[in-house]
Amino acid sequence: MSRSPRPDPSATAATAVESVTGARDRFRESLREHLSSAVSEFTAATALIVLFVALSLASPHFLTADNLFNIGSQTAVIAIIAVAQTMIIITKGIDLSVGAVAALAGVVGAIVVRDLGFTVWEATAVAVGVGASAGLVNGLLIAGARLPPFIATLGMMSAGRGLVFIITGAVGVYSLPESFQLLGNGEIAGVPFAVAVTAAVALGSAFLLSQTRFGQYVYAMGSNMEAARRSGIAVRRHLTAVYVLAGALVGLGGMVAASRVNSGQPNYGIGLELDVIAAAVIGGASLFGGQGRIAGTLIGAFLIAVVRNGSVLLDISIHYQQVIVGLIIWAAVYFDQFRRRRLEARG
Repeated sequence: MSRSPRPDPSATAATAVESVTGARDRFRESLREHLSSAVSEFTAATALIVLFVALSLASPHFLTADNLFNIGSQTAVIAIIAVAQTMIIITKGIDLSVGAVAALAGVVGAIVVRDLGFTVWEATAVAVGVGASAGLVNGLLIAGARLPPFIATLGMMSAGRGLVFIITGAVGVYSLPESFQLLGNGEIAGVPFAVAVTAAVALGSAFLLSQTRFGQYVYAMGSNMEAARRSGIAVRRHLTAVYVLAGALVGLGGMVAASRVNSGQPNYGIGLELDVIAAAVIGGASLFGGQGRIAGTLIGAFLIAVVRNGSVLLDISIHYQQVIVGLIIWAAVYFDQFRRRRLEARG
């Protein structure tokens, strides 16, 4: 009878050392990423506080209750859609279609209320479905057809904007019931309804990304797509799911925006992609993928909303506002590259 060979002690020890070393490297990488996110969030929060104080001194209207309510509602739209953009950026993608899809969802939501008698909540479900459908198309093009996210979502931006103008004839959707404003301008226990919706979206998304296996897959795909595929992650399915979920949030944000102005505007969302990308990157999401947190995105969204609001109060032209946002994006991306180089060097 032949004996099975006895395990080589040296080989077993080498395997154990290799396992410990791998675990230690993963811990260091995770620590570096958390530290990088914390630095970004702290920097963004500091900038927000400085801007808040400066605008309080520059304009007597900034700290009024009406203006703060307006900032909260304005932040809600940017924040909801920026959360969607953050999920996509974590996967090392980008979505340029968010403005067009938000406009399409808002217009469709307004039409079903005016022409079909839907309630605002039923219309919201329809708008979310419109956004999810657009996200599904994006996901299939990117994960299935292997198109670059930039190209796939650029095409969706053009198609979505065209559909909006076809549906509306380039005319806004008006004559809506007063109840249509509930989502964007209503209150619940003294808190703007839009802010409450934003809080629910943020908490749910943060839980999904940090406490679920799906969230782990999202970060893994952004860190190294090929390694995620080899580790057994169904990359195509999960990447498509990210775009569907993000699209649903964009649809919700578009409905909140339409509710704020009590109309469906075909021109809504032009340039919105810049604001939400800026909010995500300012908050610590890396365009290199694998990094980003919802808390940072909320800070970034609030910063962008305050910049927009303060510019209006100080009578700064919309064109200068675009320049300011562009400068913020440059600074945020440069800081992202700088912090990654520093942390990698220290690691």
